[in-house]
Amino acid sequence: MSKAAEPGKADAGEAPDVEQYLVKDPEQFALNVARMIEQAGKAASAWVEPRETGERRDTVAEPMTDMVKTFSKVTEYWLSDPARALEAQTRLFAGYLTVWSNAISHVRTGVPPQDAVEPDRGDKRFQDPEWGKNAFFDFLKQAYLVTSRWAGDLVDRADGLDEHTRQKASFYVKQISNAISPSNFILTNPELFRETVASNGANLVRGMKMLAEDIAAGHGDLKLRQADPSSFEIGRNVATTPGKVVGRSDVAEIIQYDPATDTVLKRPLLICPPWINKFYILDLNPEKSFIRWAVAQGHTVFVISWVNPDERHGAKNWEAYIREGLQYALDTIEKTTGEREVNAAGYCVGGTLLAAALALMAQEGDDRIRSVTFFATQVDFTYAGDLKVFVDEDQVAAVERSMTDKGYLEGTRMATAFNMLRSGDLIWPYVVNNYMRGKDPLPFDLLYWNADSTRMASANHSYYLRNCYLENTLSQGRMELAGRTLSLSDVTIPVYNLATKEDHIAPARSVFLGSRFFGGDVEFVLTGSGHIAGVVNPPHAGKYQFWTGGKPTGSLEDWLAGATETAGSWWPHWQDWIVRQDDRRTRARKPGKGAKVLGDAPGTYVKVRV
Repeated sequence: MSKAAEPGKADAGEAPDVEQYLVKDPEQFALNVARMIEQAGKAASAWVEPRETGERRDTVAEPMTDMVKTFSKVTEYWLSDPARALEAQTRLFAGYLTVWSNAISHVRTGVPPQDAVEPDRGDKRFQDPEWGKNAFFDFLKQAYLVTSRWAGDLVDRADGLDEHTRQKASFYVKQISNAISPSNFILTNPELFRETVASNGANLVRGMKMLAEDIAAGHGDLKLRQADPSSFEIGRNVATTPGKVVGRSDVAEIIQYDPATDTVLKRPLLICPPWINKFYILDLNPEKSFIRWAVAQGHTVFVISWVNPDERHGAKNWEAYIREGLQYALDTIEKTTGEREVNAAGYCVGGTLLAAALALMAQEGDDRIRSVTFFATQVDFTYAGDLKVFVDEDQVAAVERSMTDKGYLEGTRMATAFNMLRSGDLIWPYVVNNYMRGKDPLPFDLLYWNADSTRMASANHSYYLRNCYLENTLSQGRMELAGRTLSLSDVTIPVYNLATKEDHIAPARSVFLGSRFFGGDVEFVLTGSGHIAGVVNPPHAGKYQFWTGGKPTGSLEDWLAGATETAGSWWPHWQDWIVRQDDRRTRARKPGKGAKVLGDAPGTYVKVRV
């Protein structure tokens, strides 16, 4: 093949190289297509069988119904005014006319003209040179970008929509736009086309085999693999900080970690992670582990490892998670260390549960937690993140119906919901890589954790959706728990409230607003990056920055304008804050003193997979 025939090597104006898109061995290609069809049949069987046996029930109709209702409201807005509808159509047709003119010019001259619409900054889908050089692929790219941008504008300019409907419509438009991108299909993606031809379709055979395996692993639903699962093992190369399980209830194992210093802070540290994910996001590996770092700073660290619920846990509600999780952990700490006073930290919904527990414990006279830290935690849901797209009365009722039979929500449902929030990063690149290119994903511990989904106990999840996202009862002093009406103003202990600047799950604005509802002093800190990377940011990495300032009053923008920016991790700042609360130290404590050791960390609950 000449230099001009190599992908990406032709100069502007050269005739396109069609050789790279021609099948070289038709017989082998036909054989691989047959093998692909065979594997596709196995994938179909893996999808059908659980539905025939009753193990899996389809719920596709419910979100589709909500999407149709949402789009109907957008359509109604534009069609209710003929002039407005004409203006929208004119904008689309003008965009198409520009694309068509560009395509004709490209064919005539061989020189790609200026794109009608440029991809968004950071969009990695159209990086292959053929998207610009080849007139056919250039036309597809521009037509797609014009259409998707126009659809997004329809939502943004629909002034008659309420905010929740607008948010849902924008979300659904983004999902559809990401799904129909020409980069997702073999015949419309030059890179996929070339790879398919070069391998005589062997990539499709591998891809369909992986698809069948992933549907089988999801028991009839697609369990999208984002990392090579064979590269990781919990307790071997993730969740490796040494420690012991010193307590076990129906909903939680309590892990105490081995000390790394001769003396430790007198107050132990109890970490309450979210039950929506597994706790080892804070212990991915020795370099990223907040738990290992905290141990090295002289904390006696205890972590709640939540059970991965099954049919037995359907009735376990928030009170059960507080009594059998948080308060059981406090009992275990007191029994093991002899200490009543504890520093506590909660991450995401684990922090929301911890905040509710503190309000309840304040009324009940339980004062064992003497300071509290929240990592990316919402207690007020007025400005809740993208997950609010999934929460209105109809959708919550649909989720509750889906949990009725088994007593829990499937882990794949929650994993899919989180992935859909960033489908352009967490779904479609892996669909293309895995099932079309036929390549195994790279070994990446964060994405291994992301795919290690957990189920949601029915009573717990329903209470969370209704009281937090739907009705916002916690911050409003209306949450009813254990026969009491809770008020965050009763939480008068010192609070360290960490928000992350680019968080799409617990937006910084939402976390900032939540600061005003506590009854004591609040140290609000804003860190760079998002929900995971902003929290899991070890000092040695030298990444991002954080902002500190005065009391969290007024707007977040005003607070940030007067805040002090510091480069690097917020972890040392938090450590200084903890020490200011109580700097007393004592001899290091080994796990198991005063309590029976039930096994090595990370325990058994965390290893249950779905």
